[in-house]
Amino acid sequence: MNSQITTPTVEFVRRFSSTRRGASSARRLAVGQLDAWGVPQGSEYSDTAALIVAELAANAVLHGHVPGHACELRLVLGTVLRIEVTDTRPGRRPLRPEPAGDAESGRGLLLVEALAKAWGVAERPPGKTVWAELGP
Repeated sequence: MNSQITTPTVEFVRRFSSTRRGASSARRLAVGQLDAWGVPQGSEYSDTAALIVAELAANAVLHGHVPGHACELRLVLGTVLRIEVTDTRPGRRPLRPEPAGDAESGRGLLLVEALAKAWGVAERPPGKTVWAELGP
């Protein structure tokens, strides 16, 4: 008999428009869903997840926008929280972030890298999924 305790996994998937308004909606949806799962809105964990969703969603609509196609937010909560944002634009994979010096943009993935336990990019035809994981 296996005495290992497993954590139940729950999943949330929603499409959002490939616009700034859609990216903002993705963040609100994530915070609301985490709250429904028992991660209180305004907690450090919820705020960190919201920041990561906001950065990934903003990147998706800015760099992955394909007219007429939506992006997708996927949250999977188990032993870690996995955040995935998918766009439908092929190519244009995000690169590992480099400090941006005096640039006014380009720091979003630096934040994601600093806050997440891990992050990466996976091909998902016709586009790609950028994901990040938060530990407990």
